[in-house]
Amino acid sequence: MIVVTGANGQLGRGAVERLLVRVPAERIAVSVRDPEQAKGLAERGVRVRRGDFDDPASLTDAFEGAEQILLVSAASTGETALRQHRAAIAAARESGAHRILYTSHMGANPASPFAPMPDHAETEAALRTSGVPFTSLRNGFYAATTVMLLGAALKTGELSAPQDGPVSWTAHADLAEAAALALAEEGRFDGVTPPLTGTEALDLADVAALASSITGRTIKRVTVTDDEYRADLVSHGVPEEQADMLVGLFQASRKGEFAEVGPALGELIGRPPTPLRDVLREALVS
Repeated sequence: MIVVTGANGQLGRGAVERLLVRVPAERIAVSVRDPEQAKGLAERGVRVRRGDFDDPASLTDAFEGAEQILLVSAASTGETALRQHRAAIAAARESGAHRILYTSHMGANPASPFAPMPDHAETEAALRTSGVPFTSLRNGFYAATTVMLLGAALKTGELSAPQDGPVSWTAHADLAEAAALALAEEGRFDGVTPPLTGTEALDLADVAALASSITGRTIKRVTVTDDEYRADLVSHGVPEEQADMLVGLFQASRKGEFAEVGPALGELIGRPPTPLRDVLREALVS
């Protein structure tokens, strides 16, 4: 039995959809906080059980009979994320699972200024000491983030943000396919994978140029200071903690933490990874 957590989210649901074309539905289970939202999967023969990282007892039931478990990283950060991940790892160990697969990040680094990266590094450390074989999928930076960063620029014509660095933007769909393949081909990866990234690293000037080409409207890249950017976010109602996290994203990218590109993702999925242009075109042209 393969159990996928977070299957109501974009990455988890994508992994399940791609698993369904490779293994029988009766070999797939999902652990979700709201089973009602996964009714469609249940109707296709997937076992649906409630599982909440904040309710360890629920994970015992959700992970029952698991051979492999895909732990999709929590949306939280800091101690909350680590507590949730440790609870899931403990439940996976107690279930007798043969392997835990975890959706980590190419930038996992205990010293990173971008808050989720130390969380990923600490979770990988917990996996190493869990006693269960594991695969840490070092996913590239989600390309969908560029759509969020463009935000108001699509109306104002100015993409204002702190100085940044090149990022290996990677499509959710490609990473979901990679996770499904890693599950379907048990043991293909052991431990930490190479970076699962796109084939090029682009900065926000490149993003602005792509968006300009796609929309037919000039979008200018404007650089502001970290403090100016943070203050603007807070003035528009963004919580301070989230504003700090976004500033940390730019600080980390300036250090080159997300710039590495590699062939592993393309080799795994058997085709070139989806270019950022295609992701932006799908998001911006409707």
